[in-house]
Amino acid sequence: MQTLESSKNTISTILNPDLEPDFPAHPEGKMDPEKKDAGGFASVAARIHFPDISTAIASRKAVDVQSALDRAASRLPLDFADYCALISPAADAFLERMAQQAREVTRQRFGNVIQIFAPLYLSNECNSHCTYCGFSVGNSIRRKTLTMEELDQEANELHSQGIRHVLLLTGEDYRATPVEYLEQSALEIRDRFPSISIEVYPLKQGDYERLRLAGVDGLAVYQETYDPVRYREVHLQGMKKRMEFRLNCPDRGGKAGLRKIAIGALLGLSDPASEVYMLGLHGRYLMHQFWQTQLSVSLPRLREATGVSEIPEVKDREFVRYLLALRLFLPDAVITLSTRESPAFRDRMANLCVTQMSAGSKTDPGGYRVSDEQNRAAEQFSIDDERSIADIRKRLQELGKDPIFLDWASVLK
Repeated sequence: MQTLESSKNTISTILNPDLEPDFPAHPEGKMDPEKKDAGGFASVAARIHFPDISTAIASRKAVDVQSALDRAASRLPLDFADYCALISPAADAFLERMAQQAREVTRQRFGNVIQIFAPLYLSNECNSHCTYCGFSVGNSIRRKTLTMEELDQEANELHSQGIRHVLLLTGEDYRATPVEYLEQSALEIRDRFPSISIEVYPLKQGDYERLRLAGVDGLAVYQETYDPVRYREVHLQGMKKRMEFRLNCPDRGGKAGLRKIAIGALLGLSDPASEVYMLGLHGRYLMHQFWQTQLSVSLPRLREATGVSEIPEVKDREFVRYLLALRLFLPDAVITLSTRESPAFRDRMANLCVTQMSAGSKTDPGGYRVSDEQNRAAEQFSIDDERSIADIRKRLQELGKDPIFLDWASVLK
């Protein structure tokens, strides 16, 4: 049982965390034999007692929120005490001011630009048992891994609709989609897509270096939940059970020289505010350690999928507060909003703090062109915004935004 003094110490650590790792993350994800931990961000996260985060956030009052917003208005960097205040329920009364300031920060840093990309699922084969995912190995679903010919068809379809930045995704099956397959896939499509990101199972640093040479410039790896107890409860089988290996995956991607790194937490698995705190901590850490890498953050909300029906509610107003807090705390980070959210919600957030969106998404391999409705493989999750890429582009332009399909920095990679 924690004493009052130890509780105060842990809350103090949360409000003023140390971003320096015990030692750099191992390039192959191995544990250090002396210190018995994984180094990198995993060692930073280990200093935070996850159950105490909600207590630290709840301790923030209206005066703390006012102070944080005053600092943001003066263009001063926010500290973690400020961030906790903006996440806290006390900030709800300041939501309109947060929205105005977040909009202003977004315009200062990104102008009116919204980057548009599309996910391209290579495979839904998976050896991990994750209780929240439609691809989970325990689900009896139609499985499929694209051939290079099928990938070519999918790529041509997206290219014809204007997409120039794709995110390649797989399930967690190292044998069905080995590094060689990922490399071949990138080589197959890089002539059509100047920017290729991957969201696959965690790899070693050398693998990311290999894929970078094949045309991959971005890595997306969502921790799902930063709560160690909950992480064990929802990951029952497979490599994904290794929490530290996943926590340090962005470190390995950064060391490999990938130009863009995206992280996120899946809201609905554990306490949402605590997850948002840890996402901010991870983001600040990565910006500190890999300052030449573009950071993207996302907060997908849990959606229905095969085997997933009971969805904890994260209300829109609360969700908006978290996104606004992230913009004010990480002003230079890209904030991504996926087609999990409704068209109306995505339109509203595009005018406040979001700077990157997926469009026309299919979450099954072959969903764009290869498969017909009767023979489609299973989706990872259901989407809400089913508008076409052209319709989303038109709507963003009506909102005064400038949707772009090509990240010009990619030509310099």
